[in-house]
Amino acid sequence: MTIRHFLTTQDWSRAEIDALLEQAAAFKRSPAGTQLAGKSVALLFFNPSMRTRTSFELGAFQLGGHAVVLAPGKDAWPIEFEVGAVMDGDTEEHVAEVARVLSRYVDLICVRAFPKFQDWTVDRQDKVIKAFAQYATVPVINMETITHPCQELAHALAMQDRLGDLHKKKYVLTWTYHPKPLNTAVANSALLIATKMGMDVTLLCPTPDYVLDDRYMAFGRANAEANGGSLTVSHDIEEAYSGADVVYAKSWGALPYFGQWEQEKPIRDAHKHFIVDEPKMALTNKGLFSHCLPLRRNVKATDAVMDAPYCFAIDEAENRLHVQKAVMAALAGQG
Repeated sequence: MTIRHFLTTQDWSRAEIDALLEQAAAFKRSPAGTQLAGKSVALLFFNPSMRTRTSFELGAFQLGGHAVVLAPGKDAWPIEFEVGAVMDGDTEEHVAEVARVLSRYVDLICVRAFPKFQDWTVDRQDKVIKAFAQYATVPVINMETITHPCQELAHALAMQDRLGDLHKKKYVLTWTYHPKPLNTAVANSALLIATKMGMDVTLLCPTPDYVLDDRYMAFGRANAEANGGSLTVSHDIEEAYSGADVVYAKSWGALPYFGQWEQEKPIRDAHKHFIVDEPKMALTNKGLFSHCLPLRRNVKATDAVMDAPYCFAIDEAENRLHVQKAVMAALAGQG
């Protein structure tokens, strides 16, 4: 039997995504379940986490399962991922052994591993989670690498809760200032899920350098065509916000500057006005606002926006618990 992983929503059909969201909504109404009774989950964190760790641990517990949390390089051995590596440095064991051993212990392996931010041609290969999927003999779930598919589902469920059918709703994915360059994962994922839901998506960013990876732009265009939506790129704040039904904010680093962030900094610093504030939200169609969290208040969005009734960031964060239970239940039920 071929193992089904949850590495990116692009590998799942619209019908399958709808089924996961329907199950997540059911868990939201009635949290307890037995889908993981007698089963266990390994949660591997190569990077820090608050919402992801809490929601996955609690989700496994609420479905009758047990979660084991590991931080390779801290409370577990450092792991090597290169094929053919001569392991005479800091790494102690190869993913080929780690993934197969964990597969003998647990029923699901979940991985959170951010890119290195030095070379996008390397980071875009997503080697860490792909290596686990290659060697594991149980399903692997992406807890955020260069995409964040669980955040996508939580975001979609929160939008459906507020708007119902999302088809043809105007959706603005806006870059925002942050003092540091950040991962493009949530931006990639927001683009994927909004286009998969058939929304009219505008990617708003300061310059063409901040347009997302060609692969995700191509996925977005294909999703839009398949689901009756659209995808456009804008560098005009007023044009993008005008008539929007949803504004989703995220900061990310410009791909051409990976490993040369000192050169990107002047561009980033010149666009602090991309902050989400009340005047911009006033241009929308009584639009909603959200962010994946954590969010630096009065840097990415103002207090007034974050505390407004139209902000559903807390609802989205809650939904992480429900959608991840749906994913774990679906994958643990294989076979």
